[in-house]
Amino acid sequence: MTQTLPPPVTPADHRLGQHLKDILGAIHRVPGHLALYALCLGVVAVIGLTAVAQVALNAWNEPFYSAVQSKDLDGFLRQLVVFAGIAGVLLFLNVAQTSLNQLIRLKLRALVTRDLIETWMTRKRAARIGRAGEIGVNPDQRIHADAHHLAEVSTDLGVGLLQSTVLLFSFIGVLWVLSRSIVLPIGGEAINIPGYLVWAALLYALSGSWLSWRMGRRLVPLEVRRYGREADLRVALVRGAAQADGIALSSSEPDERRQLDADLGRVLAISGRIVLARVPLTFVTVSYGWVAIIAPFVLAAPGYFGQALSFGELMMVVGAFIQVQQALRWFVDNTGAIADWRATLSRVMDFRAALLDLEKANGGQGRLERADHPEGKLELRGLVVTNHHGSIALSEPVLALEPGERVLLTSPPGTGKTTLFLAIAGLWERGTGRISAPPEGETMFLSQRPFVPAGTLRRALTCWPSHKPCDDARLAAALERAGLGHLASSLDRVERWDRDLTASEQERIGYARLLVNRPKWLISDDALAPVDEANREILLGILATELAESAVLNIASSPLPQNFYSRIVRLIVHPLDRNADLVPTAAEGIRVP
Repeated sequence: MTQTLPPPVTPADHRLGQHLKDILGAIHRVPGHLALYALCLGVVAVIGLTAVAQVALNAWNEPFYSAVQSKDLDGFLRQLVVFAGIAGVLLFLNVAQTSLNQLIRLKLRALVTRDLIETWMTRKRAARIGRAGEIGVNPDQRIHADAHHLAEVSTDLGVGLLQSTVLLFSFIGVLWVLSRSIVLPIGGEAINIPGYLVWAALLYALSGSWLSWRMGRRLVPLEVRRYGREADLRVALVRGAAQADGIALSSSEPDERRQLDADLGRVLAISGRIVLARVPLTFVTVSYGWVAIIAPFVLAAPGYFGQALSFGELMMVVGAFIQVQQALRWFVDNTGAIADWRATLSRVMDFRAALLDLEKANGGQGRLERADHPEGKLELRGLVVTNHHGSIALSEPVLALEPGERVLLTSPPGTGKTTLFLAIAGLWERGTGRISAPPEGETMFLSQRPFVPAGTLRRALTCWPSHKPCDDARLAAALERAGLGHLASSLDRVERWDRDLTASEQERIGYARLLVNRPKWLISDDALAPVDEANREILLGILATELAESAVLNIASSPLPQNFYSRIVRLIVHPLDRNADLVPTAAEGIRVP
């Protein structure tokens, strides 16, 4: 029962630009974005002041080392005092920058995660994306872990890039001025190259960046695959913990162990490939760093040994060159982090785009039409629901359900009835025909697996689109009627009721919810014939009295409960023809009395 989203085919660079545009737009729409903008302005100001202090510290090199060279003790002590002042300012600015960095991480994570949660838990997308193929696997990983990691890496890379850019422009001027006095002996002639040290630093950094890009570009697709496999392992471990009792009682531990080992093996395999891919990148980055220690001395040597630069000026050249090449080598140092960031951004934004584009998931295979019924009723016209097993259709071209009617749609087990139920509920879109539905606030759906949300019992009893206000007396009466009177004093107790209550009690919570909300339309996925006889009597009693005026549409294999339905409509099943491209149309049938 899987709808497969079409794979992205846009070029990587275009996808990156689109992802950046989308995430910035999403952040701007989430409440609280102004606080993020304020924090960003604060870090920009701190980085600017840090650059000023760094330039002052570099200028301090000249008098300090000149005093050392000339053995000027008074000048040496004065420069130590100056250094203490500059260092104190830099210390304060560094602490401020670190604090702002952490706050930006936190705020960015909050905005991205809230946007993903809102996009995911809206218009039934959370249920629909789970049937949309690989993109819908492990949404918790993308919303929680990936969004968290994206916020951290984006903040670190963004602040680092800004700082490197500011320092670059701050120290290029210093290098340019110091380059004026450097004369290079070339071919027996003394040649002065304007901005010689600037061009040397640029060439050095750009060559390293190009080599790093060449060595690290394979990491992006590998990181994307690693995140997916890590998520699969995490889900398998969570499932093992949740089903530990069943695994132990069925002696299935060896099978589960083998499955977990296989999932771990896939994680380790892709991680091993990433390790191998990082070897040449590490070689480039490490060797680049070692050469950077000696490079400024070599480049400035002609000026120093030619007496154009003093020892203090030489140290200024070295300091400025180091600052410039560190700023320019930002890409070299962060190639791996950039690959990680692009992989994480791709996972988060592809997931978000898939949520927004769910209606396009079926391509040309046909999509069910949905609309509100003008008279607030339920009508299924020419309905054919398809999945990867085939299709299921009504034996009547038009099925109109009137208020108070009880209708059964029936076919043998395993023929796709749940898919039909999901289609009526708006959670499945593949097929043809038209579904005209009553207002959402007047319709309730009963699935085979009872739903009890986390939180309080009050929430479990009142969760419904209508959100009708309800007093404690009515809630207690509903629990009593459903055979759960002993829970009436626990309405506001927060528990994991889906774990604390038995399966039978969870079904009864659903019956109490029916009594509290009194829906006009009830659509069931084989949920009107529970195995528990006591539950069957409670449910049928509620439908016969409190909900006697409600319309009921049950999709089931058995006609139970007997003598309950005013109409029984057969469902026609078409097994999948692998050679056919057309979706079958509903066959006309005879109404079953």
